[in-house]
Amino acid sequence: MKPLLTIARWIDQWNTLVGQAVTWLVLVVALVSAGNAVMRKLFSLSSNTWLELQWYLFGAIFLLAAGYTFLRNEHVRVDVLAQKLPERAQVGIEIFGVLFFLMPAACLVFWLSIPFFWKSWITHELSSNTDGLIRWPAKLLIPVGFAFLILAGLSHLIKCVGFLRGLCPNPMRVSSGKSDEEALVEDILAQQRQAGIEAGQGR
Repeated sequence: MKPLLTIARWIDQWNTLVGQAVTWLVLVVALVSAGNAVMRKLFSLSSNTWLELQWYLFGAIFLLAAGYTFLRNEHVRVDVLAQKLPERAQVGIEIFGVLFFLMPAACLVFWLSIPFFWKSWITHELSSNTDGLIRWPAKLLIPVGFAFLILAGLSHLIKCVGFLRGLCPNPMRVSSGKSDEEALVEDILAQQRQAGIEAGQGR
């Protein structure tokens, strides 16, 4: 089991590296979008190249960060019943969901997207829009993104089993970690409460 946990740790490190790198694409998309808007409104200039680059980058953000988002346990969940169960039961349900829902669906999309990309690659498919971009980079994002998600699912599965065997912490607790902004707000509120207490004592 320990070698598997080591593999899971490597997968997590890779997805973390990719996810953190992809966050910079948000800035790039914002700059490209702002540049397009300025050129269109002020100079009446527009380019399909830059417009398509926007949605290429937008797609890259969501697809390439899918594994990292799963690692951080930030995908949308509807756990009305499961959250009331004991921790081990929740992890058991998680294993079932990963094995019979996440992995089959992700593997199916990955498998179907390969010929979708390959056809675009060998035919040098271009956008139908004037000055549009080549299509294969956008289509390549699909199998790559889902490969990262499959790896994240495999890592999560290993860690869930490891938790049930008492070898690692509960991987479903990751989302409880606070962001820097949330931690800052809590610190400010704590300081305000402390200041209020001290002011009350001073009276």
